[in-house]
Amino acid sequence: MNIRSQVYGQSGPAESPLVCVKNPKGARGDELLSIPVLRQHGRQSDTRLEHRFPLAGEATTVTRGSATHDVRVINLCGGGAMITAAFEPALFETIELHLAEHDTVECSVIWIGHGRLGLEFASATRLDLAEDHRAELIREVILRHFPEARFEAPRHVDDAVEEQEHRSDIRHPFIWWGTLHCEYGSTAARLRNISPAGAMIETSFELAAGAEPYLDVGAAGSIFGTIVWARGEQSGLKFHEQFEMARLAHARPEQSKHRGSLVRFARAQQVTV
Repeated sequence: MNIRSQVYGQSGPAESPLVCVKNPKGARGDELLSIPVLRQHGRQSDTRLEHRFPLAGEATTVTRGSATHDVRVINLCGGGAMITAAFEPALFETIELHLAEHDTVECSVIWIGHGRLGLEFASATRLDLAEDHRAELIREVILRHFPEARFEAPRHVDDAVEEQEHRSDIRHPFIWWGTLHCEYGSTAARLRNISPAGAMIETSFELAAGAEPYLDVGAAGSIFGTIVWARGEQSGLKFHEQFEMARLAHARPEQSKHRGSLVRFARAQQVTV
């Protein structure tokens, strides 16, 4: 047996019980995927299957506390956005991203680097109502669809006062979905926010501004509207007539990931048996 030919043969190393063939290190000239990519940090989540819509640095604003900042949106996907900003918030801080004049989505900062911020959209549907009306609507939803989450009101006065003080800080955990019907088909539509005048919706494809679809929210009814803006999967739908927000209580919403948030909200709102 010729050991040299076994190791350096033109046709590649052959198997041998006597010779251990080492795999070559580094990149191979004919295989792009053989190039190793070093990462300083592991992935926080797998978002590679999401379709990102580049926006070429489109200008908008964010609200952070009581301050408003100018930012630029680099891209959008179904779950969030990447922006450039002159300020550096804390990781996981909550800010509000304004995608249009009256359409705002609550976001959590999930990464920071090189003047850019990675934002994750809040999962729950934002209800643009006065606090008392919003609380009344959510109580009706819990009583109608989630009776197992009801709690007795706090027995002690101090407990009731403490719950009342922190009630506005507790966000409801519900996500409403609908079906958007337009001239080129129908698609599931996630309600990012909704008010009597319109809604910010998320669909699996970009809608055309000026289209006049109608939104079917199941037991909550249907309503016609006009797409007034579209950025990636997010679109603004202006209703042709006022939508009665109390009707949402008839449509069973989906719960966000953290079930404990429903229990906490029910207790804070003093939803009694």
